[in-house]
Amino acid sequence: MCLGIPGQITEITNPEHKLAIVNIGGVKRQVNIACIVDEQHPPEKCIGDWVLVHVGFAMNRINEQEAAETLQLLQEIAAAQTTISN
Repeated sequence: MCLGIPGQITEITNPEHKLAIVNIGGVKRQVNIACIVDEQHPPEKCIGDWVLVHVGFAMNRINEQEAAETLQLLQEIAAAQTTISN
C-alpha cells in the first residue's frame, strides 16, 4: 500500500528539472513535480497548490479541504498509536 502525504507547494526551485519546495506539516522538502505539470499548468503556476507527496514526488493535486481532512486523519492515527504504545 502506498501513502501520499498532503503538502503545499511554496516555491519552485528548478523549473527546468521540475523541482519544488513543499511544506508538509511545517517541514519543507524538495520534491519532483513532473507528475502534476503540463502545458496548461506549468511549474510556475504550481505555487500554492496542495499535492499528495509519495517518495519525493508530487503524485497529484488535491484541494485544500481534502488536504486538511487527510492531515487530520493522519494526526488521529498517530495519536491512537501513541495511546496503544503507552
